[in-house]
Amino acid sequence: MIEIYVPNEIIEDFKEQVKDFEVVNLWRSRSNDQFSLFKILIEKQNAEDILDFLETDRDIREPLQAFLYDISTYLPREKEEEKQEKATESEEETEEEKKIALTRASRQELYNVVESSSYFTVNFRWMLVLSAIVAAAGLANDNAAVVIGAMVIAPLIGPFTSLSFAALLGDMTLMKRSLLTSLLGVLIPLTIAIGFGFMFGAPMDSDEFLSRTEVGLMDIIIALAAGAAGALSFVKRLSEALVGVMVSVALLPPAVVLGMIIGAGEWGLVMTPLLLVLVNIHAIILSAILVFWITGIKPVNWKEMQIASVSRVAALIFFSVIIITLAVIIYLISQN
Repeated sequence: MIEIYVPNEIIEDFKEQVKDFEVVNLWRSRSNDQFSLFKILIEKQNAEDILDFLETDRDIREPLQAFLYDISTYLPREKEEEKQEKATESEEETEEEKKIALTRASRQELYNVVESSSYFTVNFRWMLVLSAIVAAAGLANDNAAVVIGAMVIAPLIGPFTSLSFAALLGDMTLMKRSLLTSLLGVLIPLTIAIGFGFMFGAPMDSDEFLSRTEVGLMDIIIALAAGAAGALSFVKRLSEALVGVMVSVALLPPAVVLGMIIGAGEWGLVMTPLLLVLVNIHAIILSAILVFWITGIKPVNWKEMQIASVSRVAALIFFSVIIITLAVIIYLISQN
């Protein structure tokens, strides 16, 4: 449901323009002498088209106020036979429309989520500190359940997803803020783990700890696949799916293991957890950029599209080169 406050002087033009979009239903009520309230019910996959129109139409952009709500159901529902009949009569989808047929959330909704994830908030800092402490304790006690709990509460997936989204759109402000938050999101657990390692040493008898001191080419494949799953669940706004992704591609435990090794002074074991951290980070970003690109997320303004084209290609080349370099290093290490 989109609620739009439209100036009364352009009501007729607005009603004509809305007819070009696939609208389930539309209601209008007069708000005051200056504005009228339109309520437009649409299918989720059509939300971005009309929101793009509201952003770019010069006649209504400046005085416009619009609000988007997620509707779980409505009555009366259109009968399935009527839907199929309409689908048969409609024109065939273009290739671009087929890409967007994943029924993802609109770019505007996703941008609002990633922007909030890019800030280094007090809540983000406390969740990082607590998850790092829990992870260090779980690794030291060889307790898999505690380690998994630390992965679930760690908020690291947010800023890295935000960084990928910003790289695709070429939004440098969001990119810089997301990059800083991502770096701090890794450095804080790393610092806490260094303290644990300095005080208690490296738990060399813990299987949970030792499993993060080994890395292979399969870790890259797992990281890329799970990173793509995380981005896909993000664009579909399925937050529950992110829990499984965070368990599969956990940035936190390898970072904590790396910190504990540094704190304990076990420099001979530093390389493999460092590679594992770097692989997970770059795989998440690369996979997310690809998923966002494939699902059709892009700016609407011509100038922004030019910037995004350069940013997107540069990001893909950069992270692909990093992943290939890490793969070569891991292969050489495994041969020795």
